[in-house]
Amino acid sequence: MHESASATSLLSHGPFVRFLYVRIAASIGLQMQAVAVGWQMYTLTGSSFALGLVGLVQFMPAVGLFLVTGHAADRYDRRKVAAAAQSVETLAAAVLAFATVSGWLSPGLILAMAFATGVGRAFEQPSLQSVLPNIVPARLLPRAIAAANSAAQTAVVAGPAVGGALLTLSPTLAFAGCAALWLSAAFVTCGIAMERIIAKREPIKFKLLFSGVSFIGRQRVVLGAILLDLFAVLLGSATALLPVFARDIFASGPLGFGALRAAPAVGAITAALILARHPIVRRVGLALFVAVTAYGLGTILFALSPSFLPAILALIVVGAADTISMVIRQTLVQLRTPDEMRGRVFAVNSMFTSTSNQLGTFRAGSVAAVFGAVPAVLLGGLSTLAVVLISAAAFRELLGADSYEPGRQST
Repeated sequence: MHESASATSLLSHGPFVRFLYVRIAASIGLQMQAVAVGWQMYTLTGSSFALGLVGLVQFMPAVGLFLVTGHAADRYDRRKVAAAAQSVETLAAAVLAFATVSGWLSPGLILAMAFATGVGRAFEQPSLQSVLPNIVPARLLPRAIAAANSAAQTAVVAGPAVGGALLTLSPTLAFAGCAALWLSAAFVTCGIAMERIIAKREPIKFKLLFSGVSFIGRQRVVLGAILLDLFAVLLGSATALLPVFARDIFASGPLGFGALRAAPAVGAITAALILARHPIVRRVGLALFVAVTAYGLGTILFALSPSFLPAILALIVVGAADTISMVIRQTLVQLRTPDEMRGRVFAVNSMFTSTSNQLGTFRAGSVAAVFGAVPAVLLGGLSTLAVVLISAAAFRELLGADSYEPGRQST
């Protein structure tokens, strides 16, 4: 490890800079595709339920493949696994670009390529997330995670804005841009230098398949952090309904939709930049609960926003709170997991993350189809606050955690 590294020297550290590029390129590509897929699906169907189906098919691979993806990250070169996954995502975006320009785009094809993208991300996430501790020393990991999230969230601002602009010109350009970005990320990923000895490839046993699950089950702080994030996003996410708000409620069109998608990233960048310079190092459990509470309150404010500008401000709060909770959760998982198990543990973590994001998309679309978009978002925010109260009682170890590493509880 590069123990002489400091927070100010992270950007002069070649492997970390390459890692940042991968995060930025992959984030821009993902957000551009989300904008293009969401807008095209809603244009073709006019159905909020169809928007929910996009989330459902992307969620299924993370759940169905998590045992395989975790072992792939621990048994093989994590860079090659991530690059192969990004190549699958490239192919899915290229198919959508070709179908759009050829006039063959259909809701069924969109769902099929969303599923392919979900397969790619199911392999990419545990491998890529497990790389960072092999690039920077443990003492700088919270700053590195915050810096990486800041860079990625900067891309999240650019992604929806660029995606919205390209949609205005041609949806084909949006999908083609996604393919180019994911392809470049795959090449750069292969060139990241990291310090890690590949674990001995022992025969896979039934017990080993579920070792990541059992490890998390024994770590009450890690389990509590993952479940708190899962249910908060599952019940509170309003991202899937942004096309409805942009088109039917605020009448702001594709550019307005891009602005709504980008607003949470503005808050996320602000929070991540602050955390990169002033990381949370004490009472991390309490800070996590406060962040998730702010996430729920921001969601409620968005639902009740009377016009476009207050909605943007509410989403900025949502993005800032989400980033704070994400940095705390990721650092807890990274520092409380041995390197030889990080792939399996992050596969489980990615499954929960995908469950919350994608199944949350399906939940939002389904509820909106029955009650309407505004009641669906309002109910989600209120449900998030309920999750905070329940989790505080069920996981007192997490609430009292004083540091990221085990051994200290706040008094």
